[in-house]
Amino acid sequence: MASNRDRRNVAVLSLSQALFMTGQSTLIILSGLVGQTLTATKALATLPVSMVVVATALTTIPASMLMKRVGRRSGFMLGALFAIVGAVISSYAIWIGSFWLFVTGTFVIGVNGGFAQFYRFAAADAVDESFRAKAISLVVAGGIVAAFAGPTLVKLTNELFAPVLFLGAYLSLIVVAVIALGVLMLVDIPKLSAAQIADPGRPVFHVMRQPVFIVAVIGGMVGYASMSLVMTAAPIAMVGCGFAVSDAATVIQWHIVAMFLPSFFTGTLIQRFGVLNVMLAGLALLAGCVVAALAGLDFGHFVVALIALGLGWNFAFVGASTLLTESYTPAERAKTQAANDFLVFGSVAMASLSSGAFMHFFGWDMVQLLAIPFVAFAALAVGWLSWRRAHAARRAA
Repeated sequence: MASNRDRRNVAVLSLSQALFMTGQSTLIILSGLVGQTLTATKALATLPVSMVVVATALTTIPASMLMKRVGRRSGFMLGALFAIVGAVISSYAIWIGSFWLFVTGTFVIGVNGGFAQFYRFAAADAVDESFRAKAISLVVAGGIVAAFAGPTLVKLTNELFAPVLFLGAYLSLIVVAVIALGVLMLVDIPKLSAAQIADPGRPVFHVMRQPVFIVAVIGGMVGYASMSLVMTAAPIAMVGCGFAVSDAATVIQWHIVAMFLPSFFTGTLIQRFGVLNVMLAGLALLAGCVVAALAGLDFGHFVVALIALGLGWNFAFVGASTLLTESYTPAERAKTQAANDFLVFGSVAMASLSSGAFMHFFGWDMVQLLAIPFVAFAALAVGWLSWRRAHAARRAA
């Protein structure tokens, strides 16, 4: 049973997730297009948005270790400060037309992601085990706000300072991050005790050898990296097919709805059908995205593909995050979560970095085909753990 404080923390973290993802969706929609505008080397167009993910991956371990000592609230607020500084740098880069300064700005914004990605674990670690899956899914569900707020923000502010396109949208990110900073002041999660901080627990590589950790990481890596690979390339592919920026924003909007709307019931599905079955369903939906994307290049195909991509990400990622909580004790959670998110967002960074180059040199279809072997491998890993658990249950009986 969740206490009032638990529910309040989940609500605060869900709102924080909404604000964080509003900024992220704006970056996803525009950063590749800004990159195309600021550099003559089109293969580098997605580098700015890729730097967001690279910074997130590099920050996960130090962010987790820092929050183990200073607490979640202080760490999350520090991350929001990085978002403010990064948005200021990015806005100035657009104003003066500097591609590499813009890359620097998006990298600094990405540091916030290294902290914000722990919102889901912060909610789960402070509640009873029976409420963990729901706590994770409800925090992730906060991103549904971004499905509407991000694209709307882009449409309202993109031409605010014309003829300097995109400047208004990046200035609006400063406001979003300031609001997030205020909301995060309401987080009320107890710090670890001195004994828990001092207790090293098992060595991290011992934790990482567990089958449950391995499968959780593979599911998270493939689910998130596949989504990033396709989503990063989608706006550029659509504009290249003759669609307007507003059309790309609409498709990304429905993609984000599909990413986060299921979170209102993903936790319940995990409790009813089991975490591994939900992860398998997510991987099947990711495969469905590939099929839809390869079927055609009209607006409907982009919509269906990106919706399937969002649904698949949700089931795979929320499932993997829930599965990971089975692998560690309270004393081990900081280093285990850090190792998980470093691997997950490291793979996302590689996917995002390669997306622009694959899109430029090989085209939209190759971006889809690249995801197939990884999705198949993840499905085999989840199936193996499911078989292993069923076999152990039969032997115990």
